[in-house]
Amino acid sequence: MTLSVIRTAAIAPAFALLPEKMSGLRAEIQLLAIGLQESGFIHRRQIGGPARGFWQFELGGVRGVLLHPQSRPHALAVCEARGIDPIESAVYAELEHDDVLAAAFARLLLWTDPARLPAVGEVGAAWDLYLRTWRPGKPRRDSWDALYAQAMEEVPA
Repeated sequence: MTLSVIRTAAIAPAFALLPEKMSGLRAEIQLLAIGLQESGFIHRRQIGGPARGFWQFELGGVRGVLLHPQSRPHALAVCEARGIDPIESAVYAELEHDDVLAAAFARLLLWTDPARLPAVGEVGAAWDLYLRTWRPGKPRRDSWDALYAQAMEEVPA
């Protein structure tokens, strides 16, 4: 799926379900870079693994977004808007089929981090945020810079 389609079909509708302060260039670029890193926006189900959705959520990540005090009220509102029971197993199952839900939960996971989103172009800080929030099992730092640059090219400043 192209980044343009991801932006219009998943990220923009997800941002519409969340408070305005959660949207913007920084958030959109971070979401695109993470999605590129995690799935390349090709796989909604992890090959050989448990993760679901383009942002590759595992059950623990879903639980974290549903329970974290910063994200919980927004996660509940997103679930209601998408017609999904706000229980981890239901959300987890739906992430594979609902790109708007997946984008919203990805943004909410970033929202749980106490640091501000990195400024556009702060590639190292964006990588650090990704590591803190996604906690990938096999981080691939060597691909991040190019993927982040691709995300920046897609989102006009």
